[in-house]
Amino acid sequence: MSNDTSVTQPGARQPASWGLGDGPAIPWDYAPAPESRDVVSVRERYGLFIDGRERESSDGGAFATVDPSTEQRLATVAKATPADVDRAVAAARRAQRRVWGPMPGRERAKYIFRIARIMQERARELAVLETLDSGKPIKESRDVDIPLAAAHFWYYAGWADKLEYAFPGRVARPLGVAAQIIPWNFPLLMLSWKIAPALAAGNTVVLKPASTTPLSALLFAQICQQADLPPGVVNIVPGPGDIGMALVSHPGVDKVAFTGSTEIGKKIQRAVAGTDKALTLELGGKAANIVFEDAALDQAVEGIVNGIYFNQGEVCCAGSRLLVQESVADELIGRLKDRLATLRVGDPMDKNTDVGAINNKAQLEKITELVASGVAEGAELYQPACQLPEHGWFFRPTLFTNVAQSHRIAKEEIFGPVLSVLTFRTPDEAVEKANNTEYGLSAGIWTEKASKVFAMTAALKAGVIWANTFNRFDPASPFGGYKQSGFGREGGMHGLHAYVRLEDR
Repeated sequence: MSNDTSVTQPGARQPASWGLGDGPAIPWDYAPAPESRDVVSVRERYGLFIDGRERESSDGGAFATVDPSTEQRLATVAKATPADVDRAVAAARRAQRRVWGPMPGRERAKYIFRIARIMQERARELAVLETLDSGKPIKESRDVDIPLAAAHFWYYAGWADKLEYAFPGRVARPLGVAAQIIPWNFPLLMLSWKIAPALAAGNTVVLKPASTTPLSALLFAQICQQADLPPGVVNIVPGPGDIGMALVSHPGVDKVAFTGSTEIGKKIQRAVAGTDKALTLELGGKAANIVFEDAALDQAVEGIVNGIYFNQGEVCCAGSRLLVQESVADELIGRLKDRLATLRVGDPMDKNTDVGAINNKAQLEKITELVASGVAEGAELYQPACQLPEHGWFFRPTLFTNVAQSHRIAKEEIFGPVLSVLTFRTPDEAVEKANNTEYGLSAGIWTEKASKVFAMTAALKAGVIWANTFNRFDPASPFGGYKQSGFGREGGMHGLHAYVRLEDR
C-alpha cells in the first residue's frame, strides 16, 4: 500500500476514516494486484457444442467476443443458424429418449457430481475467463459466481435419485428437451441455475448463452466432455437474439427457461402461447432497499453498496431504489457518500477492484442516457471523484438524491451502478413507495425489530426479500419474481419442480 497523495483530485470527498486524529485525511491507495491472464488459455476460435462435439456453424458464420475493459477482441465464436438449432434439438431429443431419461437417478447423480467437482478443480480458470468476457471484478467471479455455480450442481446432484421424496405421492417425469437462454451479467451462474435442475430431473438441454459472454459456457462444454457426459445431454449454441427465438419456437422443445429483460420475456411468452411448452421467466427488477431509523446504519451502508454496486449494478435484483426513513436520511446519505469515495473502479482483473467494466457499449450508452435524464428532471447527482481507465466501458458509481417517484431513474431498470434515494416517514408509506413499480423481483429491509421485518415482508410485493443483508443466494432457496419480473422459481425444490411433470401413482 502507498500513502502517495498525488492521486487525490481537488474537491474530492475524503472519507472521515482516512483521517488520523485531528490531522489531515491521508488516502491509502492499493498497489495493483492483477490476476494472471495466463491461468486460462483463450483460444482463437470456438465452435458450437452439439451432440458431444465441437462443430462449426452450418454456414461458417462467426462473431467476436470482446473484453469490456479493453475493447479488444478475445476470441471468434461460431454463430449458430436455425439449421444448427435443429441439429442441437435433435441431438438433445435422442439423448433424452435413449440415454438420459431412462437412466436411473443415482447414475445421473454421478455425472452431475462429477461436473461439480471438475468446476471446483477448474475454479480459477473459470473465474478468470468469466472476468475477461464479462467485465466483472475478479474477486466477484472468484468468490461469488464460480463457487455458487458449482454449489448448484452439488445441490441438484443430491436430488437426482430422490425425486420420489421431493414430490411425495407423485411420480416425477422429465419434461424432455429444455431450451434455456441466459443473460450476460452472470453467464456461468445462470447456466448452472438452469442446467443443474434440468439434468437432475432427467431432461436434456439446448442452451444459448448471451452473444457478448459465450466463453464460460463453451468452457463448460469442455467440462461436460471431461465428465464423460453422454453426447447430446448438453448442447450449446451461441448466437444473436434471433437464434434464441428460433430455439424457443422449435417444435422439438418441451420447456423454455429464460433470464433477461422484460421486453424479450414478453416476446418469448407470445412465442410459446398456444403450445404445451412449460415456461419460466426471470426478468427485470427495480428493487427497493428500505432502511428504518432503528437500523444499524454502518451495516446498512455496506448492504446498500453490495445491493447496487456489486457487479456494476448489472443485477436484475439490484437494490436500485433506496428508501430511507426521514429521521436518518441525512446521516445515512453522508455515510454512504463517504463509502462511495473508497470504491475502486478500474481493471476487473485487479483483485482490489470493486467496480469493473460495463459489459457492452450499448449498455453503457443506456446508463449514460438514464443518468442524464435524472439530472434533467431535477434529481441531485453525486459521483465520487475517480480516474476511469482510458480504454474500456466504465461508469462511476452514481448516487441520486431528491428523487421523485415520477422520475425515470426511479421507474426504469437502469442495470448499472446508479442508486436513487427516496425518503419516507412511516412503514405504510415505505410499503406504498416500494410497491409502486411494475416489477416485483426483490426487496431489502433494514431494522433491528423482527416484528417489523415480518410485517413488511407480508406487505411487500416481491419474490425475494432480504432482512439486514442483500444479494445473498443459496442453491436450496428459490428465486423469482412477480408482475413484470416474470414467473416461476429457480433454486431449491421449486427449481426442480419447473423441470418435471407430476403424475399420480
